Amino acid sequence: MAGLGKRMRPHTLTTAKPLLPIAGRPIVERLMEDIVRVCDQPVHRIAFITSPLFGPAVEQQLLHVAEKLGAVGSIHYQEEALGTAHAILCAQEHLDGPVVVAFADTLFKADFVLDSTREGIIWVKKIDNPRAFGVVELDEEGIIRAFHEKPEQFVSDLAIIGIYFFKDGAYLRRELQYLVDHRIMDKGEYQLTSALENMKSKGTAFLPGTVSEWLDCGNKDATVHTNSRYLEYLQERGNETLVDPSAVIENCQIIPPCYIGPDCHLNNVQLGPHVSVGRGSKIENAVVESSLLGEHAQIQGVHLRSSMTGAHAKVRGYSQRSAPGPALELSISDHSEVVCR
Repeated sequence: MAGLGKRMRPHTLTTAKPLLPIAGRPIVERLMEDIVRVCDQPVHRIAFITSPLFGPAVEQQLLHVAEKLGAVGSIHYQEEALGTAHAILCAQEHLDGPVVVAFADTLFKADFVLDSTREGIIWVKKIDNPRAFGVVELDEEGIIRAFHEKPEQFVSDLAIIGIYFFKDGAYLRRELQYLVDHRIMDKGEYQLTSALENMKSKGTAFLPGTVSEWLDCGNKDATVHTNSRYLEYLQERGNETLVDPSAVIENCQIIPPCYIGPDCHLNNVQLGPHVSVGRGSKIENAVVESSLLGEHAQIQGVHLRSSMTGAHAKVRGYSQRSAPGPALELSISDHSEVVCR
């Protein structure tokens, strides 16, 4: 998670992308929860590979995420963008025993328990246009036959979603170090798929782990969609309170699924479906659908759709009308203000 999330600007100008909220919790926390849920043994350590530019406040949030999941967290820096293999190697002291590697801009839905007796599992999803992703080819027995990093020509539609299991983390560490020591690069970077190919050629049997849904958080529109699908996922599971009891809701129509955080105040609002409202937000005389509102947002007299606002953002307008005007689609960062006239 060392990237600066440039495709998510302006939201990542003030917040590290993995800490942007999905249904009220940071992306990386949702991801870690789901990984811990499918593991067949306890998770003791979580190593976060970040940029030093994130700063100590972000690092403390990440360590708190690990603590909430019953693990000990640690912070490791990738100071130069040299590829996925190099990034993982930045936390090499934790590459021993069973290891899950995950890239923190993706979420997933899966209904299985990880089988840690396997040598390796690469989680994949069949997609329509796989050229922008690493993909795998399978043999007749369903074992991975080859790895390809963003192939120009079609070889497979099974995209690697960015979550991997390795039974022997020390073995992975040696293969990653081999790439760096011998300057084996692909497209100018050290790629994890190169290490996987080497391990496979030595007899390691990698199996595909198929998820039922793969949710991307790479840009604003993708994140809004992911928030919508994740709210539906949480509603199906039914084990998490989506409307905080401290929220004050007056004369409102709430169309589920929605997340409404602590200390929110809604008055004369049509909310939903698929809306997440951050802690302490105030919404009045408004319609909001398929959107994410940051903490302490203030929304008044507008109709928002497919929007994303940062913390302490203010959106107001159409105060002369009895009802909100036409739908707006906004993407504004923390402490921004939009006035519609």
